[in-house]
Amino acid sequence: MMRLDSTALPQDWPDGAYAARIMGAEGPSAIALLNGAAFDMTPAFGTVSAWLNEAEPVAAIRNRGVPVPLDLPAVLANSAHAGRDAAKPWLLAPIDLQAVKACGVTYVRSMLERVIEERCRGDASQAEAVRAEVRQIIGDDLATLRPGSPEARAVKAALMEKGWWSQYLEVGIGPDAEIFTKCQPLASVGIGAKVGVHPTSEWSNPEPEVVLAVNARGAILGAMLGNDVNLRDVEGRSALLLGRAKDNNAACALGPLLRLFDGGFTLEDVRRAEIALTIEGRDGFRLEETGAVGSISRDPTEVVDQLIGPHHQYPDGAVLFLGTPFSPSKDRGAAGQGFTHHPGDVVRIASPRLGALVNEVDRTDACPPWTFGTGALMANLARRGLPRA
Repeated sequence: MMRLDSTALPQDWPDGAYAARIMGAEGPSAIALLNGAAFDMTPAFGTVSAWLNEAEPVAAIRNRGVPVPLDLPAVLANSAHAGRDAAKPWLLAPIDLQAVKACGVTYVRSMLERVIEERCRGDASQAEAVRAEVRQIIGDDLATLRPGSPEARAVKAALMEKGWWSQYLEVGIGPDAEIFTKCQPLASVGIGAKVGVHPTSEWSNPEPEVVLAVNARGAILGAMLGNDVNLRDVEGRSALLLGRAKDNNAACALGPLLRLFDGGFTLEDVRRAEIALTIEGRDGFRLEETGAVGSISRDPTEVVDQLIGPHHQYPDGAVLFLGTPFSPSKDRGAAGQGFTHHPGDVVRIASPRLGALVNEVDRTDACPPWTFGTGALMANLARRGLPRA
């Protein structure tokens, strides 16, 4: 059984500034943590989105937050879906009305895996042979290329001559990043929840990522961990099935907390971060991998600039998955079949200063259905006499 304790919190959590959402008896509340103390932001702002659209969200904690008692380790422990006491509070995904967007193929390693999926047409049994062929032709030297540069254009021309150009290489080393909608606002799940894999998929995996929070003005406010659950066989059949591969019930997890930038934690700390992935299955399977956020081929500021600006706005703010530095490929079963999820897998995505996002895998139709949308949130806040924006 999945259990959660204080080891899932950032190692220096009493010294930072964080946004959280907590489900209580009356409904969800926007909660701030500042230097270990808790503040309710809901009376002043209603939503995390409205709070983070303030000019100075960290200063707003001191100026407008209402101090509240909070036993964070107890709330964290009660966030595990199995054995949860519904009469006590638990953590939700730490955002609400923000758009949930994601980048694809921003890392060479994951870019090559997407090329492999494409050439396999979603057939996992061919993956290892295609992987070797791709590396023989492309190698890993693409990691030194800056997307959109003259050198990248020369590589593109050479690959096209060999008939090996790919739509994934286009967004991996071309001028335009892939940015897609992961799910609708309020559809993300938090730490301890089930994450969903569609039962028709035979080749699925987690995608451990750092996720940036961006306000309506395009300013990057902080970061958290995310799991961009993916159906590799579905996307491998056709990139036009990306929505079916990515946007499913409970297929987006965020948390455990959103760490806000302050004097002790900045975007440079995100660039230096390492992500660790652990998967433990009921069948005894165990996988451990690590990846560096800094190996990204596009700087986080570049992809945020492509997300929001004069040509595209998000008045409630947005969060942006930066892409995964790795896709699990360890065999689970027959040699050459690679990794795929089984129900009951416990996925732990961790980084020391962001904490650990822990979830259990199940079928999408066995996960709790998403019923609490924007209308429900607005009605709930109205019943409580709270601001709705």
